[in-house]
Amino acid sequence: MLRSKLRSMLLGVGTASVMLGTALAPTSASAAAPAAPAAPAPADVSAAAAFWSCTVPSGYTYTNTRSTLSCSTTGIRTQYYVQPPADGLWACTTMSGYTYTDTRTTLSCSTSGTRTMYYLRTPSTGLWACTVPPGFTYTSTRTTLSCSTSGTRTMYYLRQL
Repeated sequence: MLRSKLRSMLLGVGTASVMLGTALAPTSASAAAPAAPAAPAPADVSAAAAFWSCTVPSGYTYTNTRSTLSCSTTGIRTQYYVQPPADGLWACTTMSGYTYTDTRTTLSCSTSGTRTMYYLRTPSTGLWACTVPPGFTYTSTRTTLSCSTSGTRTMYYLRQL
């Protein structure tokens, strides 16, 4: 009886591993990037809008990197998982027209070490943000660890002009 329970448990673990591997394995070069850690809110960007690219096109940000031979004839280069910026997206760069409300240290934004990732938000009145974008002022401040991965920074309570 103990042997059959152990066999059933191992079979279940093996099946779960295969299913997880199948679900996470990309099927082509344009497959979605690996899932990032849970963010406070989902992004409004469809998976079809994101793709791997040898450069970061104007108006796009990137959320992951990898080393590849595809982007150069002379050696290994960085390839970027690019997508349009969106409210609620963890991105490797800040974008014009957006602010950010949180940061984290990640290996996703570089092929050679840790970098900062930013939680992009569309600016609006009543949002605590790490920057004051054009067309906004602020009515209050507070000290926070959210706006930097290396110490305290000021956060601003936004008000649209």
